[in-house]
Amino acid sequence: MSAILLDTQLVHYEVLGRGRPVIFLHGWLGSWRYWISAMQVTSTSYRAYTLDLWGFGDSPHVENRYTVPRQTELLKNFFAEMGIGRVALVGHGLGALVAMYYALTFPDSVDRMLLVAAPLSADAIDPRLGEEDLQLLADWLAPDNEIFAPVRMDLPKQDPLAVSESYARLQQDTFFWARFREIRIPSLFVHGEHDPLIAPLPDFEDTMRYNFHQIILEESGHFPMLDQSVRFNRLLADFLALESGDSPRELQLKDEWKRRVR
Repeated sequence: MSAILLDTQLVHYEVLGRGRPVIFLHGWLGSWRYWISAMQVTSTSYRAYTLDLWGFGDSPHVENRYTVPRQTELLKNFFAEMGIGRVALVGHGLGALVAMYYALTFPDSVDRMLLVAAPLSADAIDPRLGEEDLQLLADWLAPDNEIFAPVRMDLPKQDPLAVSESYARLQQDTFFWARFREIRIPSLFVHGEHDPLIAPLPDFEDTMRYNFHQIILEESGHFPMLDQSVRFNRLLADFLALESGDSPRELQLKDEWKRRVR
């Protein structure tokens, strides 16, 4: 386990491989741990980083740092201390929003983004996120079996306020919901077809820029990197292999993904 001192606190992170940097950002449940398979696949060609956000995993509980903007500051400081320049961001749920905030603030530092279960409006998030305790959320989104063990393993370490506070502030953050469409960085949005927490945008391709693309993974829920890990990792590898600046809509040219585009 590795740790780095940021804002007077020790923040946990992990790193694998060599090459261009890719960072994985976890969501509202669990920790860095459920990215292990994706990191292992990525690390054969890239340097794969992940970290626990404030209030999750082995990072500290700091109540005034649980909003998306404050978690984004953590990411900025991590990059500065680690000497990471232009990076590919892979985020899930809360981590996807942190990636998008970072891209709005530091667009020249981001090469591309793969955003899993990213809400594109406040009402795209089921209100149960702000109402249920962590155990009930886990039972709903990550059933107690071997597939979802990486999510449930670190739940006892998690501060419930890290979920409820970020959700409450997102309901009021009209600035972000109005501006995220300004992002010009190539961004691939991935949703599980049966995700009960985050609703995808039905008219995505008609309302979004050419540099945005949405793929729905059939038979997947809120954690496609776990319940459809082989397909997800193949999609991740294909996306990272695109030439810098290429739209992720180029992935439509591959039969593997044509069937899954909505």
